[in-house]
Amino acid sequence: MKGTVHYEVRDNIALMTIDNPPVNPLSSGVRAGLHEGVSKALADSAIDAIVLTGAGRAFIAGADISEFGAAATAGPSLGEALDMMEGSSKPIIAAINGTAFGGGLEVALCCDYRVAAPSAPVGLPEVKLGLLPGAGGTQRLPRLVGAEKALQFILSGDPAMAPQAKALGIVDEVIDGDIVEGGIAYAKEIVANGSTTRKIRNEEAKVEADRGNGQIFDDARKMAAKRMRGRFAPEMIIQCVEAAVNLGDFDAGMKVEADCFRQCMTHPQREALIHMFFAEREVAKIPDVPKDTPKRDVKQAAVIGCGTMGGGIAMNFANAGIPVTVLEMNSEALERGLGVIKRNYDIQAKRGRMSTDAVDKCMGLITGTTNYGDLGNADVIIEAVYENMEVKQDIFRTLDGVAKPGAILASNTSALDIDKIAEATKRPGDVIGMHFFSPANIMRLLEVVRGEKTEKDVIATAMGLGKKLRKIAVLSGNAPGFIGNRMLGQYTRQAGEIILQGATPYQVDSVINGFGMPMGPFQMNDLVGLDLGWRARKLAKVAPEDVPITARVADKLCELERFGQKNGRGFYIYADGSRVGQPDPEVIEIVEATSAELGIERTEISDEEVLKRCFYPLINEGAKVLEEGIALRPCDIDIVYLNGYGFPEVTGGPMFWADQQGLDNILADIKRFGETYGGSAWEPAPLLEKLVAEGKKFSDLQ
Repeated sequence: MKGTVHYEVRDNIALMTIDNPPVNPLSSGVRAGLHEGVSKALADSAIDAIVLTGAGRAFIAGADISEFGAAATAGPSLGEALDMMEGSSKPIIAAINGTAFGGGLEVALCCDYRVAAPSAPVGLPEVKLGLLPGAGGTQRLPRLVGAEKALQFILSGDPAMAPQAKALGIVDEVIDGDIVEGGIAYAKEIVANGSTTRKIRNEEAKVEADRGNGQIFDDARKMAAKRMRGRFAPEMIIQCVEAAVNLGDFDAGMKVEADCFRQCMTHPQREALIHMFFAEREVAKIPDVPKDTPKRDVKQAAVIGCGTMGGGIAMNFANAGIPVTVLEMNSEALERGLGVIKRNYDIQAKRGRMSTDAVDKCMGLITGTTNYGDLGNADVIIEAVYENMEVKQDIFRTLDGVAKPGAILASNTSALDIDKIAEATKRPGDVIGMHFFSPANIMRLLEVVRGEKTEKDVIATAMGLGKKLRKIAVLSGNAPGFIGNRMLGQYTRQAGEIILQGATPYQVDSVINGFGMPMGPFQMNDLVGLDLGWRARKLAKVAPEDVPITARVADKLCELERFGQKNGRGFYIYADGSRVGQPDPEVIEIVEATSAELGIERTEISDEEVLKRCFYPLINEGAKVLEEGIALRPCDIDIVYLNGYGFPEVTGGPMFWADQQGLDNILADIKRFGETYGGSAWEPAPLLEKLVAEGKKFSDLQ
């Protein structure tokens, strides 16, 4: 059995200490130890009360995920252990020394009282794994704090620190100092007052007050639909809390919870979300850059450019408490950029996401300059100007002369060659790509791009810096578009072809939205601005016949001054400043006319074909990215797309989703589309063919 529970007696108090490092999950040995320890204390007439705590930094950090779906393990189940605790005639006090998540908090809710260290977080994060609290959490918490608070707490999955948990009613007391001694003192006080037990399962006042108030559950469903679109577990959670309120019987509610938990366990979303959970940890591991690789100190940062990207990047450093200098071409551009940063912070303060003092502190860490000489003390300098190789090389030549030895020189490029940028310096080993996603102060993804000569300690520092900036950093090799944009090119090209062959932009966007993406490709085009590519082609004097056919419709729209959301008309019409577009029959006429000009016969295209033709080339390109070593693992691609491109979390990412569809099915469709439509997009990746021939999945490459 894994893990144990130490038992000792201090005066008339039994102290049980969970010991299953590093975070005390509820493994088989812990469950057995809980059952045996309570039994022992109940059998000893000298014991008046029990205190339960954790060794190390955690109380109990939740279930042992490695046991999910496994055959039954030896010893009592968690339910049997909790029944023993809840049936105790002697008061049990949970002394929450550290993290109490998931099943850990459910164990605490089975205790009669809960005291916690000020730094201890408690939470029920199961929803983030496609599950629900399955050890009575959905039944006990509403009885303790009421249905509305319980639903908000369980559906968010976010933790609360001990003082907040006390305010919510989850914790009885917050104890400074030694939590074990404090817990024992609390237990002695209870004994002195008559050894009163308090079983949450028997508390009815809160749920009785909520009975008949259907608005609580209507509001919860609306919130879940908005924040967790397409998720299965939230509805199961709501049904469980409804049972706690409306059935009026704890055991009946537990049966509902058990049934809903089983449904979650067998739902494909659960496997996808657990894959995502482990993938987020896996992407931090780089085979040739060991965990103990020394990192360079980053105490001061600098950003070249204070536009949308540069300003957002600067905010990341300030939010992390790292002073940052932003450089602009002139004082007007600098003042404008700093003003945008301040407005962004003020918006966050207005929405209650940070205090005015925190805004002032962050703004105090941001310094503006127009002089490259002011960047000499920076430990990392990130260039964030527009995508032009000559401009970027000029900047890096200048940085080579002003940056201190050992400073990391990074480019925020989304597609350009990091090695060519590094050639502009005499220190290519210090050069790396750090591709933030827009808006940079919000989006979680950071693509770290290693050049041919990038030093390993620079890679380790950039990956560690990503974590410090609260990003998920994924390492990419140096190739056009890196991981994300290289694959995205296939997706957007297919969308452009599909509308010329018979679909409408609105059908394509509807299918992609229905899949779970936050925006379809044409909605995204309108958001970014159709005129960007059009103006670039004008500047480069590209002849009309040389414009890619997938850009012909967008260029025609621009000729009609339909640039997208920025001026209220693009593929969609945006009335009265709305950000939600309405379809326009004129656009369909333009699409159909373009098809005729190109000699393309339009035919009806099914929604299923739209979905496959958008995503299968993306997956096929992902296989090539893996084969070329641009991405280390399939899960790296999944994390890039989940966090940078809005790929639905419930799918586990494109490569995980591909495994679920069956690689043999995908390959067969790719070959079929190739015969029908032709083109390089339908040339199967050798790795995809190899995996199918061997009966393997992308997950076998992890």
